[in-house]
Amino acid sequence: MSTCHVRGVVLPDGETRDLYVVDGRITFDRPTRLDVETLASEGFVLPGLVDAHCHVGLAADGGVPIDIAREQAVTDRDAGALLLRDAGTPQTHYALDDDPELPRIVHAGRHLARTRRYLRNYGIEIEPDELPAHAEAQARRPGGHGTPWVKLVGDWIDREVGDLMPCWPADVLVEAVRRAHEAGARVATHVFGEEALPDLIAAGVDSIEHGTGLTAETIPAVAASGIAVVPTLVNIVNFDKFADQATKYPTYAARMRRLRRSSAQRLRDAHDAGIPLYVGTDAGGQLPHGLVVDEMLALCDIGIPVIDVLAAGSWKAREWLGLPGLVEGAPADFVVYDDDPRLDLSALRRPRHIVVRGTVVR
Repeated sequence: MSTCHVRGVVLPDGETRDLYVVDGRITFDRPTRLDVETLASEGFVLPGLVDAHCHVGLAADGGVPIDIAREQAVTDRDAGALLLRDAGTPQTHYALDDDPELPRIVHAGRHLARTRRYLRNYGIEIEPDELPAHAEAQARRPGGHGTPWVKLVGDWIDREVGDLMPCWPADVLVEAVRRAHEAGARVATHVFGEEALPDLIAAGVDSIEHGTGLTAETIPAVAASGIAVVPTLVNIVNFDKFADQATKYPTYAARMRRLRRSSAQRLRDAHDAGIPLYVGTDAGGQLPHGLVVDEMLALCDIGIPVIDVLAAGSWKAREWLGLPGLVEGAPADFVVYDDDPRLDLSALRRPRHIVVRGTVVR
């Protein structure tokens, strides 16, 4: 269907408008052609949801073939997530970028991790002196539907110490981030604990993934630097399980349980400090895809206001990743709901229509 029409309350503005899809783009002017089909004459129209931390092409044991990666993307799409930031995969399936029925994907290439200090078969495992060159190489990979990203593993368990430890010296981080930025990429960093954050913040990373190590000392620095945080609450709930599996490392296990208990307050403090929080699920490794609404509800459960959660999982997140919302000429990526998600966020579980890249998939 090349031309269709929706009338409803368009968010975030909250005005009732007539929205048309013509050749894959949005217009608010009725087209002159006669073959315009009305999908909905009432309801609530939301820019496509965003999963800003997932892994399309990744499973628990490593990379997956393209047909499985496509199934993962379809699962996200059917939950309303029409823009995905792939936060690291062993193999990037660029062919998915051209599929007219799939969400748009922003790519981050492969995880850059310290040798023997990350999940097996996931990333490129290197020593510190190799990091800047690898960061630049990953930065020069295509970014898909947006600016490319580089994914650094900022901390991980050091088995000789028996606890989370920073992975990189401060001077190496500065050089790696500088070279990634000069190559046109942004830098995301995985961090669970507290100790790695000061050097990563000082190096100028663009996003902190998980954010469980934020403290009263680092939160002001993150806010002042304009760094975003992507909490992945649906994975943080598994920290107790990670601890249970680490019987050889009691200090690490105790740390993970403590981080799990303190995460809600730390993230509330980050939000109150003005740090932008964005919705991300960490799907594709240990977790299934299609959890974007679960993550949004989890953010509400820890006290983030509904309207801020909607922005973090829709229009603000799209803007952060370089795509517009529901404006004249924008790509037609939106979801129509019968009920107002501003009043009841669980309405997001019940999409009536999903339009991605101008194609009506529901």
